[in-house]
Amino acid sequence: MPRDPRLRVRQEEPENAGPELAALRAQVVTPNDLFFIRSHGDVPAVDPGAYRLAVGGLVRRPLALSLAEVRALPASTFTATVECAGNRRSELARVEPIPGELPWDEDAISNAFWTGAVLGRVLAMAEPLPAARYVAFEGLDHVERHGESVGFGGSIPLEKALSPEVLLAYEMNGAPLPASHGAPLRALVPGTIGARSVKWLARVELRETPSESYFQRQAYRLFPPAMRAATVDVEAGLMLAELGVNSVICTPRPGEVVAPGAVPVRGYAIAGGGRRIERVELSGDGGRNWSPVELYEDRGPWSWRFWRGALGLAPGGEHEIVVRAWDSAGETQPADPAAIWNFKGYMNNACHRVRVKVAPASR
Repeated sequence: MPRDPRLRVRQEEPENAGPELAALRAQVVTPNDLFFIRSHGDVPAVDPGAYRLAVGGLVRRPLALSLAEVRALPASTFTATVECAGNRRSELARVEPIPGELPWDEDAISNAFWTGAVLGRVLAMAEPLPAARYVAFEGLDHVERHGESVGFGGSIPLEKALSPEVLLAYEMNGAPLPASHGAPLRALVPGTIGARSVKWLARVELRETPSESYFQRQAYRLFPPAMRAATVDVEAGLMLAELGVNSVICTPRPGEVVAPGAVPVRGYAIAGGGRRIERVELSGDGGRNWSPVELYEDRGPWSWRFWRGALGLAPGGEHEIVVRAWDSAGETQPADPAAIWNFKGYMNNACHRVRVKVAPASR
């Protein structure tokens, strides 16, 4: 797939890249060649004709489905946002360095409309046993961690897996999945961290306990702020699942010089777990006073919302613009990223802040 020049490469091998914010915010549905890329290992080469998806574990009828068989099942299409748990990590790294992790800004997120078979239909065909509580996904990609080759994987509760929004996705924005995004088949688990939407899907396993994958047990966990990598206790970390409510200012950018008066401000907001964005507010004075903005582009509970507003900024000097969102559960964002710092740099949903300079009044 051709790489859009506005897709900024974070790492060549494995491939990791995110779009410039102005380009990301230009369309509510992100084009495939601009969609952020998160890979832990090399993109596996898959022969679509020989491909088989294994469905097993605690089931009465194990399955081995070809891509054609998956595509022959009733299809579902809807818009959903994928967000990496490390989105906005760079802000946490300014509180305290976070070595060994990708320095994502606000670009590890994108939105697409997806087509695929509803996972719940496939699980019904396999007939889960009563002991099944979790559904684990295993990808075809392998990476080296701590001197061992491990496959990428993760799991979700069976209740979530049976929800109609969880797909075995084979199309993205009306086209076959690109290789970087999991071709020929990936899991799509809206409302949760992107790591649960496992790409290059090889196996679906029903289990009594969560996945034993390194990426479920150890990598994607939220550790207490006082813990460091050198003193990590894996059991003290929380397994990451649903996204938190979040919002980001896409324009203006930090350090930009803006004209005095009504300054346009644009951004995106997202809520996890099927909750909706109900309100977004802006402050032009660092968070002392707030005013609501306009929400638009409502594509359903699994999609981000775009918002726009304007702030009256006096000529001369600097101003700190702050945004915060509220979701349908009444949750909002913490004020200070220092309060949620963790050594992996995950789940930063602190109020987003952009400091701009206002030009002097013209004479």
